[in-house]
Amino acid sequence: MTNPLFLFDPAQDDVPVNSDELNTGWKITLPASVRRHAVQAMRLTDGDEFDLSDGAGLRIAAVLTDAGSGLAEVREVGREPQPVTRLALIQALAKNGHDEQAIDVATQIGVDQVIPWQADRSIAKWKAGRTDRKWDQVLAAATEQSRRAWKPELADCVSSKQVVAICRRACVHGDLVVVLHQDATDTWDGIEQAVRELSDRCLDDGRPRTVNVVVGPEGGIADAEIEQFTAAGARVCVLGTNILRASAAGPVALSLLSRALGRF
Repeated sequence: MTNPLFLFDPAQDDVPVNSDELNTGWKITLPASVRRHAVQAMRLTDGDEFDLSDGAGLRIAAVLTDAGSGLAEVREVGREPQPVTRLALIQALAKNGHDEQAIDVATQIGVDQVIPWQADRSIAKWKAGRTDRKWDQVLAAATEQSRRAWKPELADCVSSKQVVAICRRACVHGDLVVVLHQDATDTWDGIEQAVRELSDRCLDDGRPRTVNVVVGPEGGIADAEIEQFTAAGARVCVLGTNILRASAAGPVALSLLSRALGRF
């Protein structure tokens, strides 16, 4: 059975984050937030095993030795590398929590970066200091749920003009931007082939590259936005005959890309 995983914040929690500072058999005291989650919410008791992570690749395998005081013994320490070919979701803000549902499932699938997008047709509005905190909480919970050692990076909210800039930078850097649109004529088969070729280039030269998936809001992506993204180098495609919600389109595309990249 896979051990539960708990994230801690290196900036606030007193846990060594350098794997060289930890050794098998060392005793650590769980941060208060982790202790509450592990002992009070998940009912872990003495002898139960679990993992700790800083969300940046560090994974500490430990066993709870004293639930009352939050003491644990380190069993193994390691740091997991990031994928060379990375997946990013540029998710338009959507009402009724459909955007949060999308980034939740995307995290469980394995997305590496989430970029909020204030699209022209987005009804929901980004509120700095509140919305980003909520999205960050969603990413953290999904990271723990999926037992990931890497929490997706949450970027600043972007405008459509900034998405155009992302498309242009992608062309220069060798990245790929895929815009999902129900009226597109290009099919998914060509996208998967392009992603495999991009992955091969990453393996050949060891340089990280990113596949960006752009998903619009409930009302869809405006024609003017599609024209701007295409002119900037993005590829526009349709997933299939069924029209998916804003909460489903990104995760479905990321699942297909993860399979093409050999992650699944």
